[in-house]
Amino acid sequence: MALEFVGGAFLSSALQVLFAKMASPEVAKYIWGKKHTEKLLEKLKIHLRLVDAVLDDAEEKGTKNKHVEKWLDELKDVIYDADDLLDKISTKARIGSESKVRTFISTSLNFSDRKLQSEISGVQDRLEFIFRQKDDLGLKEGVRVTLSQKTPTTALVEGSEVFGRDADKEAIIKLLISDDHARGDHTCVIPIVGMGGVGKTTLAQLLYNDDRVNEKFDIKAWVYVSEDYDIFKVTKTIFELVTSQTCGSSDLNSLQYKLKERLMGKRFLFVLDDIWNENYVDWVDLQKPFQSGAQGSRIIVTTRNRQVASIMQTLAPHLLVQLSNEDCWSLFAKHAFDHKDPNANPILEEIGRKIVNKCNGLPLAAKTLGGLLRSTTDVKDWDNILKSDIWDLSNNESNILPALRLSYFHLPSHIKRCFAYCALFPKGYEFEKEKLILLWMAENLLQPGRNKRIEDVGDGYFCELVSRSFFQQSSHDRSCFLMHDLINDLAKFVSGKFSARLEDNNSIKDVETRIRYLSQVITHKFHHVDFRAFYKAIRLRTFLQLNLACLSVNFSNKVSDDLLMKLRCLRVLTLVDAQDNDHELPNSIGKLRHLRFLDVSGTKINKLPESLCSLCNLQTLKAASCPNLTKLPRDMHKLANLRYLDIVGTHLERMPSLLCKLTSLQQLSDFIVTIEHNRSSIGELGELSNLHGSLAIKNLENVVDANDAMEAKLREKKFLEDLSLEWGYDTDDSQQKSNSVLDNLQPHTNLKELKILNYTGTEFPNWLGENSFCNLVSLFVMGCNNCQKLQPLGQLSSLKELRIKGFPQLVSVGSEFYGSSSSSAAFSPFASLEILRFEYMPAWEKWINDEIDNESCRPFQRLRELYIMGCPRLIGDLPDKLPCLMELVITDCKQLVSSLPTAPALSALRIEDAGNLEFPVQEPQCHQSLQSLKIFDSCVSLKSFPLNLFPRLKSLELSLCKNLESLTVSDGEEQQLTSLHSLYICKCRKFVSFPNGGLPAPNLTCFEVECCNNLELLPARMHILLPSLKELHLSRCPKIETFPDYEVSPLPVNLRSLEIRNCDKLIGNRLAWNLSSLTSLEDLIIKGKCEDLESFPDDGLLPVPLSKLEIGNFLSLKTLNSKGLRYLSSLKQLDISNCPKLESITEDGTPTSLIHLNIWNCPLLQEQCEREKGQQWPKIAHIPNICINHKFI
Repeated sequence: MALEFVGGAFLSSALQVLFAKMASPEVAKYIWGKKHTEKLLEKLKIHLRLVDAVLDDAEEKGTKNKHVEKWLDELKDVIYDADDLLDKISTKARIGSESKVRTFISTSLNFSDRKLQSEISGVQDRLEFIFRQKDDLGLKEGVRVTLSQKTPTTALVEGSEVFGRDADKEAIIKLLISDDHARGDHTCVIPIVGMGGVGKTTLAQLLYNDDRVNEKFDIKAWVYVSEDYDIFKVTKTIFELVTSQTCGSSDLNSLQYKLKERLMGKRFLFVLDDIWNENYVDWVDLQKPFQSGAQGSRIIVTTRNRQVASIMQTLAPHLLVQLSNEDCWSLFAKHAFDHKDPNANPILEEIGRKIVNKCNGLPLAAKTLGGLLRSTTDVKDWDNILKSDIWDLSNNESNILPALRLSYFHLPSHIKRCFAYCALFPKGYEFEKEKLILLWMAENLLQPGRNKRIEDVGDGYFCELVSRSFFQQSSHDRSCFLMHDLINDLAKFVSGKFSARLEDNNSIKDVETRIRYLSQVITHKFHHVDFRAFYKAIRLRTFLQLNLACLSVNFSNKVSDDLLMKLRCLRVLTLVDAQDNDHELPNSIGKLRHLRFLDVSGTKINKLPESLCSLCNLQTLKAASCPNLTKLPRDMHKLANLRYLDIVGTHLERMPSLLCKLTSLQQLSDFIVTIEHNRSSIGELGELSNLHGSLAIKNLENVVDANDAMEAKLREKKFLEDLSLEWGYDTDDSQQKSNSVLDNLQPHTNLKELKILNYTGTEFPNWLGENSFCNLVSLFVMGCNNCQKLQPLGQLSSLKELRIKGFPQLVSVGSEFYGSSSSSAAFSPFASLEILRFEYMPAWEKWINDEIDNESCRPFQRLRELYIMGCPRLIGDLPDKLPCLMELVITDCKQLVSSLPTAPALSALRIEDAGNLEFPVQEPQCHQSLQSLKIFDSCVSLKSFPLNLFPRLKSLELSLCKNLESLTVSDGEEQQLTSLHSLYICKCRKFVSFPNGGLPAPNLTCFEVECCNNLELLPARMHILLPSLKELHLSRCPKIETFPDYEVSPLPVNLRSLEIRNCDKLIGNRLAWNLSSLTSLEDLIIKGKCEDLESFPDDGLLPVPLSKLEIGNFLSLKTLNSKGLRYLSSLKQLDISNCPKLESITEDGTPTSLIHLNIWNCPLLQEQCEREKGQQWPKIAHIPNICINHKFI
């Protein structure tokens, strides 16, 4: 195989782009007949080739010679200008060609031939001056580094094997899963401390994904923190990971309260990766909601700074040192020899071990150098790496590891530029592969390949950078990637003075004339932007706004006509949403003739200017999640180079006409079908034969003639992977026509994901369910109001996820659903299916599963998740044997009478509104893996729940179980329910008893009982058997009079939250609760009628550490007792509600520690507390936050 030049100078590929442009038909056509211009360009080409000859020597010497470094910067500057100049020429030629005019007057592009010649001469003179300096700098021609063949690009795989960390891993796992290391009741914090690149994050990932750790924790979350520490951002990230919900709140207090509630009683593991902040107060504020977690919760912190570790730790930091040379060698060899035996080439092994010795035990250095050398077995190549001068560079000058600089130096020239572009991304920023490739494409950083799409070329570059460990996959979002902090430093270093990031810690004044690439990192809602400073950056090519605040930011993001007229060289422009944004772009956007990438996604923009259609170079237009956008410019068809149009989440009413002319289009997110001149517009899709990725075709009811659907030519679109076919809601489209339309929209068999939404036909076409669709992995069919049967979807051999929702006329599911295969006697329906969902099927009665007798041909043998929801007439039967099923959800299936399937791997079970369903309490083999169980208004036959049959159960919720009477454990030797963390019993009217002798659940953290009218006694010996209990809530249990064992110590000493509501007899005996002994109690809620209660709290009733007190519904309460409140030095929040006779605060006023006072529906008291006027005002004036009837005063 021919050798390929690798490791070329950064500018070499830029010069190749210039040479290609000079030879392009557009430039040739434009300069034809203009002899002087032609001579100038030829002279420019000669000098560029002369410079190219010394670039490799210059780049290597520039790392240690400041004069050469400056020479390279000057050269880079002039090459950028030359590139812009040639782009002007080719753009002018393209516009001339489109308008069939070969020459123009200068006003057409503000660009005359004379001015063009002047600019070419100016670039030529600068280039000639630079070249004359080469001899003085000692630059030589033809100095090149040659490696063997290009590193193969492979599919992305899991992270590299880890060497030398077994002891570290096991030591920390002991701390994670053991209960012996906790200090008191606080969540343990385990810092991992070490230098950059030593593998802290990798070790944390190993721990985070270990099976033993997974079994120990209810909740896990991974948060990358970095130098940009923001308590709100970190808290928000944790909340969203824990709840799987997007949080729109911007108030830290309410967010922390919600997080605290969600963590209550849960054993959690959080990883806070890459902490730099040394402020102790910030850490205290961050961890407040964590205190509600269960005992045994853990936080892993990774940091380079021991001071940070000392502030956050509760356990001694684990100091992670460099790898031994042998382990470092193993890691290097794994990458360099690609799983081959290094002993097979002893010479390379000898050199490799010497290279490893220079890595100083840093895994990141060993991995990147191994990735660099795995493409070659040439001894000379390895020896060049070993003897490179880069090893001798001082780290103090740039703080970049020599090994990483060496890896960069040996990247192919074209990939160097792509990597340097990533300097725009802040540390920890997660980027999508597809978007980055489009940015590279816009900057013309991708070299066209033979018979290869430019996007595929970019994919190869990207995979190369992943292969060489410059990019790594996100640990929590597998579709995103990021750079290690040291790699990010490297990108910033090599990008030099031509790229800048505007972050909180640097000034807008940093924008200079020479800047070509600029990003603005928005990290908080009130980020300030002053666009006036951008007027200096007249040669700017990329401007990226990166919103890390995840909210609409509170600044003016208005881009003026005047500014855009200054930034004529822009190729990439992205803007984020701002609260006072204009709802449209200025018309001057059409003057940005170089613009190739425009992203206004997530903004409130309501229209795009018509001038946009004059951007003949535009390749990418992203306007996703713009809910106000209702139409696109009329002349969009003129954007001949448009390749990517993303309009997901808009409310477009129609597509622009003549869209079929956009034959370069590679991705189109949505197509809105409309009726034009008595014909549907769907035929516009026919000529778009190169569509890739995802496509949603909407408003299919507007297809006038079913034959029109064939004109979309979906069967010919072999590159589409995800297709959505959508009819509008509440359409009265003809059923027969819909049948034919869907039949004619048959896609290519390469399709991987298919959605059919709101289909109005009566039956599905034969192609749906054909085994020829062997690539289909996901199918979602919803809102098919007229369909009465399903297709043989069991024949889809690769199908992994199937969701069927909203089939109001479907009565039976049977053999027609499973299908058959004539090609195999051992056909197994749904052989690959992992997730199956039936939702909102009101007429479904029967699920027939007994027609398959052959054990080897049973369906659903790989099914992991089964959801049956909103099927009120379903009687049975559920599939019998599901060996891989891990999660089962049955809701609103009131007639379902069959037993649950045999599922030995089942870990989560939720049953709601399924009263007749039999719960198999007598089949212990079904319960061994169950960890979470929720039964709501179901299983009427369930009278006694045997806890001991569920050895791994962590969470149990029993609500509206009409006949449930008791929880039990088996007689004989006392059993420990060690896995149980949360227990909730609600509205079980017949429930009367807990296990005899108490509830032996040493790790129970949350215990709630509500609306159990006949329950008289709580579990005995709670103070002994429930040592981990943090939260106890009792509500509407009128027969409970006291806590058991009140003579001794009725409540667990570690209790943090106690809530008693409408348990009047129990509240009447409050003095027997012995609350003052609960030194960990922070939150106390007491609400009930208590008609004899006139003063509260009783003297000595409340514990000193209490921070929140909420009382309510005390109909006779007249005053707060100063003796009961005065010693509560930690009290921060006091809530009082529904106390109609209460008219005064304590005589001595409220505790000085109080921060929040909330009063609701206390008419006498609220009058007395009126600001500046009420008699009680002086007693509460010191409280920062006072809220009366939900209004702050």
